Amino acid sequence: MSFQKKILSFSILSIMSSTLYAVESQSATHQLETIEATAHPLVQTAVDYAAADHVIKNEQLRQGGATIGEALSDQVGVYSNQFGPGASRPVIRGQDGARVKVLANASETMDVSTLSPDHAVTVDPILAKQVEIVRGPSTLLYGAGTVGGLVNITDSKIPTQMPENGYEGQVGLRYNTGGDEKLGAAGVTVGLGDRVALRVEGSKRDANSYIAPDYVHEGEKERRVDNTFAQSDNVSLGLSWIYDRGFTGVSYTNRQDQYGLPGHSHEYESCHPHGTHLHCGEHDDHDHGEDEEGHEHEHDHAGPWVDLKSERYDFRTELDDPFVGFKKLRAQASYTDYKHDEIEEGEAATTFKSTGYDARLELVHNPIAVWEGVIGTQFGRQKLDISGEESLFAGPSTTNKWSLFALEHTQWKDVHFELAARFDQQNIDIDSPQKNYDDHTFSYSGAANWSFAPNYKLSLVASHQERMPLAQELYANGKHLATNTYEIGNENLNPEKSNNIELGFHYDADQLNYHVHLFHSWFDDYIYAQTLDRYENFRLVEYTQDEARFYGVEGEVSYQLSPRYKTTVFGDYVRGKIEAEGNAPRIPGGRLGTRFDADFGDGFSGMAEYYHAFKQDKIAAYETDTEGYNMVNLGLAYAARATNKTDYRVYVKANNVLDETVYNHASFLSNIPHVGRNFTVGVDFSF
Repeated sequence: MSFQKKILSFSILSIMSSTLYAVESQSATHQLETIEATAHPLVQTAVDYAAADHVIKNEQLRQGGATIGEALSDQVGVYSNQFGPGASRPVIRGQDGARVKVLANASETMDVSTLSPDHAVTVDPILAKQVEIVRGPSTLLYGAGTVGGLVNITDSKIPTQMPENGYEGQVGLRYNTGGDEKLGAAGVTVGLGDRVALRVEGSKRDANSYIAPDYVHEGEKERRVDNTFAQSDNVSLGLSWIYDRGFTGVSYTNRQDQYGLPGHSHEYESCHPHGTHLHCGEHDDHDHGEDEEGHEHEHDHAGPWVDLKSERYDFRTELDDPFVGFKKLRAQASYTDYKHDEIEEGEAATTFKSTGYDARLELVHNPIAVWEGVIGTQFGRQKLDISGEESLFAGPSTTNKWSLFALEHTQWKDVHFELAARFDQQNIDIDSPQKNYDDHTFSYSGAANWSFAPNYKLSLVASHQERMPLAQELYANGKHLATNTYEIGNENLNPEKSNNIELGFHYDADQLNYHVHLFHSWFDDYIYAQTLDRYENFRLVEYTQDEARFYGVEGEVSYQLSPRYKTTVFGDYVRGKIEAEGNAPRIPGGRLGTRFDADFGDGFSGMAEYYHAFKQDKIAAYETDTEGYNMVNLGLAYAARATNKTDYRVYVKANNVLDETVYNHASFLSNIPHVGRNFTVGVDFSF
């Protein structure tokens, strides 16, 4: 057993021992109260936050996208950098990748999704209890440099309370016509006696390549976008001991994915840099666009595809009143063994391996004067090894990060104040002649909510955030054919620093509700991939730094027309500029739309939504304009009781009713259309 595994095991056993000692004298006849799952360690209401945080409930997630970016892409200010149906990450206020951290129960996912948009995020929104988009000072509890916000997926893998009547669960099935997608998900929690709860859950997805309107590939009109199939199997097993003052639990998750890589081109395999220029040898005469590749579309894997396998072990514990001066202790640790092969012609052309540890400890303290808050520490280690024809690094790398964080809040008259700070120490060891990385950063943030009149609130958030470079940004040196680039790292990169401000105006009443947010970020040493040279659609990029600015607005207005009907108007816009380059790359063009929700009574409900996505012509170098489109979605649902212990819900949705050709400027595949008109039908049971 390695030294790192021994340390992790010792830490878990130490925490479990202290927890057992704290609760062993307590009665075994009480049931734990419901624990609210949230990324914020202080159980607060929405009015305590300095910025509008969105919470997407399980009911909505079960009808939405199967990847996390697509599941959130209809939220105000959030887009998706979709790389086909198998992989996507959220894009928040123009930021993506490492600047939008995705967490699983407030823990690092430890996959390789930040390295490239064609790598899946190993979370399952279909099985999630809820998904939270967190902004403001709270983000510093989980990471620095997440300027737009972070996403936390909470699930039920580790039970936190005993199920009523000894068991509870949910089963869902759905079908979508766009890609002949069949998806099923189920989870059940069973009480084993008075104190122990067992959780078993899983999901299975099978989708063919999807249908897109007016899709032309290599001069011929095609019905389906080739190589956009996706398959997924996800199984979890969790066990918890529930006691009067908290819980202690463990879980195991096995995830397997297979999905196509649309637009993945190997016409540029001979390309290599000569200084700051590309040399590509002999090439065919025709244009090699990002929509290259194309034979059969079903499950024959004619084009490149990803074969992903991940195993994850989690430990979590929570204890009320652990010792004098503190109200709550939270501790968690995880180990992830991840691997994916990029398969071509039946062989693994490139293999990505990642093993990662993540552990954190939080203590919520009793009030000190007028301040309440939380302090904590976190340690993470990820070893990354890439081999094969797309080996970006000269050798394996190991990233270690140790952090201290704190958040405090208080109420003074009509103003709620929130302060947070985070210190990070990071070192990266690279198994090559390149120099190792070792640096530290300090980030801080403050917010004030002023309830200056009944139902009104004015919020101000300001922060200074620092992000240290990723191993890829430091050490990359190789072809990345998924994005048609040859990447060159820069081992002399400094930490990225930003100063950020956001002003929000809120009104919350019985009939009318609205919020609008203006935000602006100024970056020093903004890290980005600068294009040095281009041959056809293949680019030579080098990671560099420059000053940058991002600013924009987002808002939503809802009016309750009657007890049964509500109408909403929403919109968002972001602008990104880099000092030397001009426009920042892959910035979406903005949206403006309206939604109508209806409760028809007797269990029937419905919705109608329209929005316009604007053309993006403020583009970065080597990008092309992305046309706007009109989106119309309709939905109808019926919910009722099947028995005195069983509820069910049947729903049908019509998506992209106008059959619009949709291109996504936030994606590396901005020239490949999304799915056309499609229908989803599903049923959910809960018991």
